[in-house]
Amino acid sequence: MHKHLYVYMLKCSDDSYYVGVTNDVNRRLEEHNIGGNTTAYTFSRRLVELVYFQLFSDYNQAINWETQLKKWSRKKKEALIIENWESIKMLSECKNETSHKNYEEE
Repeated sequence: MHKHLYVYMLKCSDDSYYVGVTNDVNRRLEEHNIGGNTTAYTFSRRLVELVYFQLFSDYNQAINWETQLKKWSRKKKEALIIENWESIKMLSECKNETSHKNYEEE
């Protein structure tokens, strides 16, 4: 059993992003670019480029981070890639009509 996992993000040839998890990020990048699985998201979007990865020693943390990243907006993913923490914070703020920020304390 592997002792670590990587959560990674690829930039595809159509400028979309793909997020995945693996125990060997270099092997996985090569597999995406070879295109062995014709039904994979990245197959028709090759060549792909590794733009982000993070190493985890805890399996559940890695899966949770992958799941969270997949839900992020494009702008938020791009802020992560360039490590713009202030933008990530701003993009994470709730902007819904019902946000607590829209209510004044009495």
